[in-house]
Amino acid sequence: MKGGKNMRKKLIAAMMAGVLSAGMLSTGVFAADTDLKGEVNTFIAASLSNAMEEIQKDFNETYPDVEILYNADSSGTLQTQIEEGARCDIFFSAADKQMDALVDEDLVKKDTVEDILENKVVLIKPKDGETKVTGFENITDAANIALAGDSVPVGQYSREIFDNLGITDEVNKMEINEGKNVSEVLAAVSEGSNEIGIVYATDAASVADKVDVIAEAPADALKTPVLYPVGLIEDKEASEDDTAAAEAFLEYIKSHDAMKVFEKYGFTAYKADDASETDDKDAEATEEADDTETNAETETTEEAK
Repeated sequence: MKGGKNMRKKLIAAMMAGVLSAGMLSTGVFAADTDLKGEVNTFIAASLSNAMEEIQKDFNETYPDVEILYNADSSGTLQTQIEEGARCDIFFSAADKQMDALVDEDLVKKDTVEDILENKVVLIKPKDGETKVTGFENITDAANIALAGDSVPVGQYSREIFDNLGITDEVNKMEINEGKNVSEVLAAVSEGSNEIGIVYATDAASVADKVDVIAEAPADALKTPVLYPVGLIEDKEASEDDTAAAEAFLEYIKSHDAMKVFEKYGFTAYKADDASETDDKDAEATEEADDTETNAETETTEEAK
């Protein structure tokens, strides 16, 4: 009988190993439900479009009955649409500001929100185009500029750079072609309609044959990290199938396989190491202070003796 029990244990272990290996993703382990179906309305920042199209194709190889419906635009526009009641299951923003606003309004499932990507802001010109501009500092030497609106994350980052460089007033006097999202800014420069423009590094990389990068935003001019948070939206119209499909797609977006796709398009995986390092340093400082205090007390006691 003992041999029979051991055999059953081995069979169960083998079966479990098979199930786990079938549903393994780098972010953890989950059972791959091949019967998963549903519709996932996914709102994505325009700068994510190329990478997310490829990620969708990869996801549908495992879940062919899940329909991913993308709505790509500026994060500010997407935020407004969600606030006005547009159906959305997943929101993938190009900045924390828009996501935080939706969290405060209880429109996002807060415990699902996570910063997973980082990008850079760059100054571009048409491929082989002529300009006197050599960096953000002398941006006003250009005859005109393509710039995203101030409700668009890259537009907000651009204005932060101008403020920190002390050139906002001069920039506002320029001929500005304002785009409603980063894609419009990129198109304006790549088509030669504007002398220069400000976009994300990933956007510039996507049309490297049409634009040249003049410079990356100076670290002291852009102090706000360019982070991309993603999370689940409170979709009251979603069916159980839709909700399950959205949860599975969100997990895939955070997976190692998806991250490799993002990195291919120029994004960097974001890890909140800075906060951890700060906490560690604070802990070390506290520990050192405690040790110093203990040593001082010991010396005082010894002197008293």
